[in-house]
Amino acid sequence: MQWEVVIGLETHTQLTTASKIFSGAAIDFGAAPNTQACAFDLALPGVLPVLNRGAVERAIQFGLAVGATITTESIFARKNYFYPDLPKGYQISQFEIPVVQGGKVAFVFERDGKAELRSVQLTRAHLEEDAGKSLHEDYQGMTGIDLNRAGTPLLEIVTEPDMRSAAEAVAYAKALHSLVTWLGICDGNMQEGSFRCDANVSVRPVGQAAYGTRCEVKNLNSFRFLEEAINHEVRRQIELIEDGGRVVQETRLYDPDKRETRPMRSKEDSQDYRYFPDPDLPPLVIGADWIARVQAAMPELPDTMRQRFADELGLSDYDAAVLTQSKATAVYFETLAKAAGTQQAKLAANWVMGDLASTLNRSGIEIGEAPVSAVQLALLLTRIADGTISNKLAKEVFGAMWETPGASPTLADDIIDAKGLRQISDSGALETIIDEVLAANQKSVEEFRSGKEKAFNALIGQAMKASKGKANPAQLTELLKKKLAA
Repeated sequence: MQWEVVIGLETHTQLTTASKIFSGAAIDFGAAPNTQACAFDLALPGVLPVLNRGAVERAIQFGLAVGATITTESIFARKNYFYPDLPKGYQISQFEIPVVQGGKVAFVFERDGKAELRSVQLTRAHLEEDAGKSLHEDYQGMTGIDLNRAGTPLLEIVTEPDMRSAAEAVAYAKALHSLVTWLGICDGNMQEGSFRCDANVSVRPVGQAAYGTRCEVKNLNSFRFLEEAINHEVRRQIELIEDGGRVVQETRLYDPDKRETRPMRSKEDSQDYRYFPDPDLPPLVIGADWIARVQAAMPELPDTMRQRFADELGLSDYDAAVLTQSKATAVYFETLAKAAGTQQAKLAANWVMGDLASTLNRSGIEIGEAPVSAVQLALLLTRIADGTISNKLAKEVFGAMWETPGASPTLADDIIDAKGLRQISDSGALETIIDEVLAANQKSVEEFRSGKEKAFNALIGQAMKASKGKANPAQLTELLKKKLAA
């Protein structure tokens, strides 16, 4: 039987406010346990929540960025469940009327060597507080409770079940991560828990309209774990069904050491949480003037920048999409293109997506940490464009630039001169080289004149070798053709 995978993601995005969503306690990562928990976070009697305006504004920013509807009057609810790290016995969240409804996230998805623009429809994004954390290690068999995270502001972003593979889910998650960090509403630090995904996974026979029974894999804090967890869960469900069993709706955890999911608890439905409006919080009213103020302060969005790169710089839709997948990459490229001259935009794009990207990957660093600045790389591209060096020699120069610390804007020229890599573009010098090559390779000359085109390439290779790779390739080719035609 052929199976279709159905995936939806719920992403908990920690907002970049200075304090918690309903209290004034700080949310700095790494503080000693329970040093950032105030009376409200501890659920002491008589304390009341006060909504953090900054958290609401970040939710509005996100809604505007994904083309969603900003709900003018949304409701906070109590989500009731009992766990040691939830001292109130409930979590303040949003249920029936979230602050953001609908919208979509676009991304580049590569499959079978082909890239295409995809989008995933969002169901909602709602504000809520995080729970505390149970600590099971180094407590002599006991569990410790740290309430520093209790009350941390989250925007939970929920998709429709639009994704059909783990790879597609990862591509969406990366695009969402890029967007929230682009907006500055989340720092995106997955190791610190600022961006965590829950994957709802089910399978169904190809052609079946009804969804299969889904399982939710919780708290995936890396893209690699997200992909591994989904792939394992898909295999587990298919094997279970094909062996005559049935999938039970439940919440599961992923064990990265064993690369498998395991049961955590039976999956609750909304009625199990006994949602009801929080009597301590009035409806959240967002007026048109508030939305307009947030809109006016928004940065240029990836979609807008992508279109601008295509329209103004003549880039393909694919190139423009790749270069705007992260704000840091987009800023680097735009600085590079302006410094090198917009007529060299395609060359700049090729270098950012090619040599620069692969070198960053090998070095294990982000583009913001690149030792070669956009201005330094721009001079190297200028030297390619003006014929000073070939593209092949430019790669050698780039490698030397990468290993040379310093912010000298003339670094490329310094290395070219130090290594003696300037191309030979003098016609007289090139003709001398060609004459010597023709004299030494009469057999290839005769083969070319008898119609063997490959002989021409052999002569070019000999001429480049004689020039130690410094001959201007285009000029050399033209002069050699003239000599052979004489």
